[in-house]
Amino acid sequence: MALKATIIKARLNISDMNRHHYQEYPLTVAQHPSETEQRLMIRLLAFALHANEELQFTKGLCAEDEPELWQREMDDSISLWIDLGLPDEKRLKKACTRAKEVVLYAYGENNQDIWWQKNQQKLSQFKNLRVVSLNYDETQQLAAMASRSVDLTISIEDAEVWVSNQEQTLQITLTWLQGQG
Repeated sequence: MALKATIIKARLNISDMNRHHYQEYPLTVAQHPSETEQRLMIRLLAFALHANEELQFTKGLCAEDEPELWQREMDDSISLWIDLGLPDEKRLKKACTRAKEVVLYAYGENNQDIWWQKNQQKLSQFKNLRVVSLNYDETQQLAAMASRSVDLTISIEDAEVWVSNQEQTLQITLTWLQGQG
């Protein structure tokens, strides 16, 4: 019997001082059975960092040819492709040819530096690619905020993100490896 996705109800109250974007987003997100809380919460963080009415979650882990989030235009072109993790260069190359802008949120158990050293030269040729490294300890703390009903207040200024729920406040620092936010 196949496991089903867990439905997560999220409410993000976003104050993005960088973009002067202040809005609340009620979201329904499917958590794939193999998806960790860390990855789920990083998807919500990525949504908050790029939030707008056209930004959409995709099939994610269920579809290899789609990012985690994207913004499509009326002509079906992709203006923004957001991916997570430490993908291979081929996946990012394909994304950069399909989308106007690609943003990767690199995370893992402190192995982003090794991945970046291996891939930096190849990835630097993609001018529409931005790469952000997320600190492992911070993303683990973010994962601890996961629940079936997530209510977060997120404040963004420069490369600092403050995430709060009823119990705690967490600071996440965005480290730009390529491009700027």
